[in-house]
Amino acid sequence: MQFVFRMPIGITSDLLKLRKPFIICGLVIGALSCFLFAVTDSLGWILVARSLAGVAAATWVVFAVLYSSYFSDQEVHKAMSSISFVVVLAQLLGMMFSGFLVNAWGWQTPFWIGGFVSLAGAVLAFFIYEPKSAVPKTPVNFRDLTTVVKEPQLLKIALLSILAHSIIFTTTFGFIPTYVTSIGFEARDISFIVFAFMIPHAIATLFMGKMIVPRLGNWRALKYGFLMAALFTLFTPLVETKWLLLVIQGFSGFALGVLFPLLLGMSIESISPEKRATAMGIYQALYAIGMFVGPFVAGVLNSSFGISAGFYFTGLLGLTACALIVFWEKKKSNKESKRYSLSS
Repeated sequence: MQFVFRMPIGITSDLLKLRKPFIICGLVIGALSCFLFAVTDSLGWILVARSLAGVAAATWVVFAVLYSSYFSDQEVHKAMSSISFVVVLAQLLGMMFSGFLVNAWGWQTPFWIGGFVSLAGAVLAFFIYEPKSAVPKTPVNFRDLTTVVKEPQLLKIALLSILAHSIIFTTTFGFIPTYVTSIGFEARDISFIVFAFMIPHAIATLFMGKMIVPRLGNWRALKYGFLMAALFTLFTPLVETKWLLLVIQGFSGFALGVLFPLLLGMSIESISPEKRATAMGIYQALYAIGMFVGPFVAGVLNSSFGISAGFYFTGLLGLTACALIVFWEKKKSNKESKRYSLSS
């Protein structure tokens, strides 16, 4: 559902020149999804609830664009760094407390709490300030918006994001728990592995826009981030001790924590404000491919060659991203050199 709705939500937001109503609707739909999960055990209604959750998640397109409008164009990475930190922090808190809530009051409790928190968020969203600059008054038609999909940087960043999402959904959100138990760790060790990943992941999102990008630049930060993620993924199946695996997960979490907010910011930094929701919708719809294709291919490889094969495949995806960045940098450098020689 996220793949289907992200692009239409972005395009509609740009056409209507509105952001806040989509945020309110997303939170209400999220609440409805939570309440459905809490009251039903029917597979049909569970699928409906899951679909509604996907629609609600698709409105993240508008959240990101509206938040970026509070910053100047030069501070877009600072904006994406801040909002990504909040998202990762919320994920971490949810993981920490949901297990406790289930053990104390039953499995429905997190859904009830999530539903009421979503409703509270919807009420608070009515008081969101939507700056006039967030949705310019310049007339925009559908034909103008369709040109966004041809933006070279947007397509490059979307491709890199597909690879990045393949990495995280194949490792930490995919086969890391299976690998941990396969080498003799206990089930309770999985939570330590997850926290070892998520805490550096959150720290990286916080400092990406303030320290890392200003010092390294966009493309160099991307290159080093993918290289770190690739190397530590390739090292994972070679590790059989708990503490070393925790360290590797920490470095991997930090690397991916740099990548995601940076890619998010770069997807819209070259796009004019009146088209940014469309660009964000296209970007998020495309990176959803990585959430499915990466784990699917890794699962096939794991079934045929063992669980290590999936990690080696995922590591190669990170190295492929590095190679693409180097190729694009070299191509840009050659173009600039040729342009300089012609002007001389």
